[in-house]
Amino acid sequence: MTNIRIPFVDLKLQHQLIHTQIQQAIETILQQGDFILGKALAEFEVAFAKASGAKYGVGVASGTDAIALGLQACNIGAGDEVILPVNTFVATLIGVLQAGAKPILVDCDPATALIDIAAAAKAVTPRTKAIIPVHLYGQMVSPQQLLDFADQYNVLIFEDAAQAHLAHREGYTAGSVGVAAAFSFYPSKNLGALGDGGMLLTNDADIAQKATRIRNYGSSQKYVHLEMGTNSRLDTLQAAILLEKLPHLPQWNRDRLSIAQQYDLELAPLAAAGIIPMHNQSGTGHVYHLYVIRVTDACPVKRQQIQAELTAAGIQTGIHYPIPCHLQPAFTNLGYQSGDFPQAEKLAQEILSLPMYPGLSHSQIREVVAAIGRVVGDFTDNSPSTTELV
Repeated sequence: MTNIRIPFVDLKLQHQLIHTQIQQAIETILQQGDFILGKALAEFEVAFAKASGAKYGVGVASGTDAIALGLQACNIGAGDEVILPVNTFVATLIGVLQAGAKPILVDCDPATALIDIAAAAKAVTPRTKAIIPVHLYGQMVSPQQLLDFADQYNVLIFEDAAQAHLAHREGYTAGSVGVAAAFSFYPSKNLGALGDGGMLLTNDADIAQKATRIRNYGSSQKYVHLEMGTNSRLDTLQAAILLEKLPHLPQWNRDRLSIAQQYDLELAPLAAAGIIPMHNQSGTGHVYHLYVIRVTDACPVKRQQIQAELTAAGIQTGIHYPIPCHLQPAFTNLGYQSGDFPQAEKLAQEILSLPMYPGLSHSQIREVVAAIGRVVGDFTDNSPSTTELV
C-alpha cells in the first residue's frame, strides 16, 4: 500500500513522547558498556515484576523463549502434556515443543477467542502437567476459572501474557495467576522494545533461579554449567529502553481502552449487518493489544471484501490469526485435521483487527467505521457520534 492514511500500528507517536529519555538511556549503556546482563536489565526485571504483581522477573531474548525456558524451569518436558488453545500465535505451540513437552490443543470461546475451559477439562489425562491460558488480544482468561481448574486437576498454570501487559481481571494482574508467565516485548506490543525481547515472571524463587541459569548456558557462575542451557538474554540496551517506557504503560493502556470504547460505540449500529466486536468480559482490565471484530454470517459481504475496501481507502488492518495452529503445515505431525476445532476454524474466517494504538484519534476511528459501513451497505446513519467515551 502506497497511500496509508490510517496505519494499523503507529509507534512513532509514543517514541516522540519519550525520545529524549530513550536517547539518554542508550547513551548511558554506551558509556557503561554493560551490554549483556547489565544494570538496566536487573532494574527492569525488578520493576516489571513488581508492576505485574510477581516477585521475580527473568529477561530473555523473546516471548517464545520465555515459554520454552519457563516450562523447562518448571520441570516440564519429555513425557508431559501441556494443554493450550489452538487459537493463538504459533509461538505458544513452538515454546511447548521446544521444551520437549507434548502440546494438547483445545478449542476457544467464539465470543472472546479465549481458551474454552470446558474443552480443556475434557483434554486432561494422567500425563497432563500444565495448562497455558493465552491472554489473547489483551484480555485475561478468568483467573478464578483457571485456579479452580488447576486445583481440580492438579496441574500448573503457565500464563502466556505476551499480549496482556498489566491487564487485570478479578483482582489479578496478568502474570500473577500461575506458577509462571511469559511476556513478549516485540516492538508492537503494549510494552515494546526496539527489537525482540521477552520475560518470564514467577513467584517461585527456584523457578526464577533455574530460568536465570538456563538463559545463560545453564550457568550461575562463570564457566560452571549446572545444566544444559542456551543463550537467551534480554539485551541491556533493550531493557534500558523498556525501563523508560514502563512508567507510561498504564496511561497507554488507558488510551487503548478509550479507543476500544469509542470503536464499540461507533460500531454498535453495524451489529444488524453482522459486524460484532469480540466480547470484553474484563471491563477496564482489558488492555486491547488488538481490537478485533467478527464479520459473521449475517454480514452481506465477506471479510475479504471489507479488508480490500479498507486497504483501498488507506486503512491498514490485520487478521490475528488467519490459520489456526493445527492447520499450519509445520505441525501436521501432531495428528490434528480440519474440523477438529470448529470454533477456532470459524473465527479464523471471521476476525478482522482494526487499527489500534495510543494516539489514534476519534475522527480516525469514525473514518474506519464509516468505511466499514459503506462496504456492508446503508444499514444505519454513519455520521459522527455526538457522544464520546473517555
